[in-house]
Amino acid sequence: MQQTSQFINVGERTNVTGSAKFKKLILSDNYDEALSVARQQVENGAQIIDINMDEGLLDAEKAMTTFLQLIAAEPDIARVPIMIDSSKWSVIEAGLKCVTGKAVVNSISLKEGEEAFIHQAKLCLRYGAAVVVMAFDETGQADTAERKVEICARAYDILTKQVGFPPEDIIFDPNIFAVATGIAEHDSYGLDFIEATRDIKARCPYVKISGGVSNISFSFRGNNPVREAMHSVFLYHAIKAGMDMGIVNAGQLAVYDDIPDELRERVEDVILNRREDGTDRLLEIAEKYRGDGSGQKKAPDLKWRDAPVEKRLAHALVHGITDFVIEDTEEARQAADRPIHVIEGPLMDGMNVVGDLFGSGKMFLPQVVKSARVMKQSVAHLIPFIEEEKDDSAASSKGKIVLATVKGDVHDIGKNIVGVVLQCNNFEVIDLGVMVPAQKILDVAQEEGADIIGLSGLITPSLDEMVFVAEEMQRRDFSCPLLIGGATTSKVHTALRIEPKYESATVHVLDASRAVGVASNLMSEDGADSFIEGIRGDYADIRTKREGGKARVLRPYNESLANGFDGGWTTYLPPAPSFTGVKVFEDYPLEQLTPRIDWTPFFQTWELAGQYPKLLDDPIVGESARGLKADADVMLAQILEEKWLTAKAAIGFWPANARGDDLIVWTDESRSKALAVLPMLRQQMQKQTGRANMSLADFIAPEESGVADWIGGFAVTAGHGIEPHLDRFKKANDDYNDILLKALADRLAEAFAEKMHEDVRKTHWGYAADEDLSNEDLIKERYRGIRPAPGYPACPDHSLKPILFDLLSAESTAGMTLTESFAMLPTASVSGFYFAHPEASYFGVGKVGEDQLQSYAERRGADLDIASRWLRPNLAA
Repeated sequence: MQQTSQFINVGERTNVTGSAKFKKLILSDNYDEALSVARQQVENGAQIIDINMDEGLLDAEKAMTTFLQLIAAEPDIARVPIMIDSSKWSVIEAGLKCVTGKAVVNSISLKEGEEAFIHQAKLCLRYGAAVVVMAFDETGQADTAERKVEICARAYDILTKQVGFPPEDIIFDPNIFAVATGIAEHDSYGLDFIEATRDIKARCPYVKISGGVSNISFSFRGNNPVREAMHSVFLYHAIKAGMDMGIVNAGQLAVYDDIPDELRERVEDVILNRREDGTDRLLEIAEKYRGDGSGQKKAPDLKWRDAPVEKRLAHALVHGITDFVIEDTEEARQAADRPIHVIEGPLMDGMNVVGDLFGSGKMFLPQVVKSARVMKQSVAHLIPFIEEEKDDSAASSKGKIVLATVKGDVHDIGKNIVGVVLQCNNFEVIDLGVMVPAQKILDVAQEEGADIIGLSGLITPSLDEMVFVAEEMQRRDFSCPLLIGGATTSKVHTALRIEPKYESATVHVLDASRAVGVASNLMSEDGADSFIEGIRGDYADIRTKREGGKARVLRPYNESLANGFDGGWTTYLPPAPSFTGVKVFEDYPLEQLTPRIDWTPFFQTWELAGQYPKLLDDPIVGESARGLKADADVMLAQILEEKWLTAKAAIGFWPANARGDDLIVWTDESRSKALAVLPMLRQQMQKQTGRANMSLADFIAPEESGVADWIGGFAVTAGHGIEPHLDRFKKANDDYNDILLKALADRLAEAFAEKMHEDVRKTHWGYAADEDLSNEDLIKERYRGIRPAPGYPACPDHSLKPILFDLLSAESTAGMTLTESFAMLPTASVSGFYFAHPEASYFGVGKVGEDQLQSYAERRGADLDIASRWLRPNLAA
């Protein structure tokens, strides 16, 4: 079911009408914990979060405004769109005034007539919001397929012809009602929604279809396994009919193919209304499945070893088993006419199965990477025999792709995963590694006759390098498609900055799961042109909206500076650290870091969304996650026992004061001579009265206050010693352990940063000597003080890293260096600043205006063009 990869999951837990926990938190004014509910929704894979404050005991407008303003300062939540959900228009409008990006209004309808509907639609259009339109008119909610289509078609015509609403911003909700209620009139509700979805999509071009999926199973509340099966079966058919998004708890979704045959058949009878006794037949077996939601456990056995060698190779590929791959490959080689036939036959057949399972959401990245390891080891065994034949033919592939992390950037886990997934889908991948200059990328692509070039980058300076590569491709008359990917990239940046530089196809790829579909479309003889035209139209639309849309209103920089946070310097006395200067930690015990590991980001690296440890029991990804964690634990034990990695750190404290938005780091306590200047950026977005425009400079005492204050800095790494082991895995064609080791080293580096910060708070700075927090509390940052890093939302300029590294003498003290684009080496490294103020908090600077850019360039002593390059992602224009 390829369509599922495009389905948008709307998180439902930030809704006071649907979540008792969230309602209790909001009613008790505990917005900090309420934010954690929103954060958990995003971490669990919600691509939109639905927020509803409709509760009789609440001032819904105030609650909506407060919560959305808090979300705006939380980059890990604010990165997903907000669905403002209310039955009161005043609450919706209050919410729209708070959302800086594109919001979704849930909902408007024709129930109060056309005049009110048009009025609300025009306001949504003015705010730039998409709208959910309920299938509801003056006579009531639509229940039959005919009524659903009739109301939605009428609303579509009004919105597009009278209001001028973009059809792609219209989301119809044709009403999902409960089935299997015992009332005969309800039996067709599921089928009516599915059929209406198909008809609405045909009648109303470009619209989206959504719905509250959990409604379908309401009659089986209390029986989660049956409810999960109903949700999965309903979505399977609704998505095929054109459903684009839905409000659904991802934890209450069974894998369609994993539903027992008996249960799936009877659920489908009910959902599709295939027989009159469907409800009775489902009730007959429902109790049998109550509480049996753990899924089927596969006992390991070797029966597959009795199959013919072709089947054994396919089984090994799908299940990532390397134990017998060499002997099976050799047996297949001896039975084949030529060794190349083993690759073209059983190996490709097996990898096609892997690709299909991954594309349909039935395999996950850790399993796919293990499959690639089997494939590479098998091919490595065959290569000498192929060369002995002096036959340079190769198994037919879907296309040749050159991948590279761009110059100045050293991060490659994501790129490597993309490469593995593409290889598993029969693409030939040439991976050039990291820090690859444009000339080398293009020279190799030319020499190899590459069909596609893929660029990757993690840090923001990489964005400019990607623009340069696109310009070079245009100058050198390249015509192959260009793929853009990596954590710092985006569809919007690709459309605005990269695609206009290159006349041939340029496509942003969101993650590894999308790479195969994009590459396959680009290489399709029949569909490539239409796919490229669709992408170009989409990107052109983004540019048109950016150019024609209302410019974001920013507060003048001097006003923002005057509206800074008040640190209470007349009463607050900053604590002095136990030492000033730099302290070095050589060969820090890794055993002290492992308890501090935050495992959730580790699983996110492998595109397994969910909160650890809950995702280990997730009905969809749990089995894969448990296997990955077991492998990680084994390798982690090896890292510790055999001392694969060495951890080093340097921390420092210096007298400091703020001078405007500059942090002056003094040479000594006389505070008469500056050792360094750290220019900071300030929020310029319009704020409500009483809310400050934040800057990190606000957390250090102003020079004119006469208050003595200090700033700290750190550079930690857990990456020394990693290269020989990575080389060993590469020589063994073992991508899985290569990626696993890099991911664990990254987690150890983050754990090291967490451990050092704890020691700073309790000992080295000592302002929280009595702190006693659990590891969960530490991961959730429930402590005093912050450690923002250059390149992150509160301090988005990576070019501050050289100043920090000079203060710490990081190269000599911690063995850490910077690339020309400010990426850190070793890659498993973390650096940043320490702030001790009790009210110091993380925030996002957001967009800055030309006036602040000019000030920042002057304070840095930098050319305006250079400063623009440093701050490009944050520039408002």
